[in-house]
Amino acid sequence: MNQNPLLEIKNLKTYFPIKAGVFKTTVGHIRAVDDISLTIYKGETLGIVGESGCGKTTLCKSIVMLNNPVSGEIQYYSNSESFRIPCINKSDMDKARRKIQYIFQDPQSSLNPVFTVFGSMNDVLRLRGVKKKKERRKIVGDLLEAVNMRRDQLDDYPHEFSGGQRQRIGIARALCVNPELVICDEAVSALDVSIQAQVLQLLKKFKEERNLTYIFVTHNLAVVEYVSDRIAVMYLGKVVELADTDDLFKNMFHPYTKALCSAIPVADINAKKNKIVLTGDVPNPANPPSGCPFHPRCLNCFEKCKTDVPKLRKYKVNGKDYFVACHLAHNQLKEKEIQEDLK
Repeated sequence: MNQNPLLEIKNLKTYFPIKAGVFKTTVGHIRAVDDISLTIYKGETLGIVGESGCGKTTLCKSIVMLNNPVSGEIQYYSNSESFRIPCINKSDMDKARRKIQYIFQDPQSSLNPVFTVFGSMNDVLRLRGVKKKKERRKIVGDLLEAVNMRRDQLDDYPHEFSGGQRQRIGIARALCVNPELVICDEAVSALDVSIQAQVLQLLKKFKEERNLTYIFVTHNLAVVEYVSDRIAVMYLGKVVELADTDDLFKNMFHPYTKALCSAIPVADINAKKNKIVLTGDVPNPANPPSGCPFHPRCLNCFEKCKTDVPKLRKYKVNGKDYFVACHLAHNQLKEKEIQEDLK
């Protein structure tokens, strides 16, 4: 894997205010993304997994400034120029957004129902500098064919397509500005299994042909294992484990990751699998528990977990970088050298 960074996220926090009373006074904050640091490398697919409400989508929307972080820094290293997000002026932010595109979870609500397929991409291509309408129509037609649709469908409206076709249009729209990074936010979760496979194959094909980098958000660990080079596991706004895909599925030091992986369905009915059933509910992100955020549901919790917040530390496991935020894992790995703390 290429070790040149494309995107560096440092100490990112995205909080949403809680309003109450007649005057809508801020009485607290929902800590949707709580002090995350990540590096995404050129040409890789970084999978992000976790339960609903753990902050996966908020993190992705914060990268493209659809949500405004309260603190932290995002540095994007384009092939042509670099950007610090949020950019100082709108012009630079527009340039950054052309390099980073987003495929949304719901293919129906992400397309404007009053625009045809061509209409949804027309303005984007014109802003990109494609002046002639005939040339813009050719580009959209070529993109439709690239996602296994017919060229003559560019004048059809979103309601005339199936869910899988609408998601392919979403992929074509993301690719029309020649991005370097594509964020796939639950891009296949709303689709049938057979259609999911087709869309995943398309994404893999475009990654190779266009040298793309992906951030792939999903609940499905079987899907993320198939598409990802590395996997980041999130819980309550924090990254709790991060490693190469093969290494993570071999090791799984964090109890939360083990519980997630134990829930993956197995096709073989004779295969025995020890499922880890988590007790209790996900804590309220407006009032997270003291110490480790996972400790109220952890079967291996001990006293330190209730008082001290574990840092995301970098270890060497079988000669490779492995990140985990867990006191129990730290005790298991204490003989290995801690390379650095990520705050």
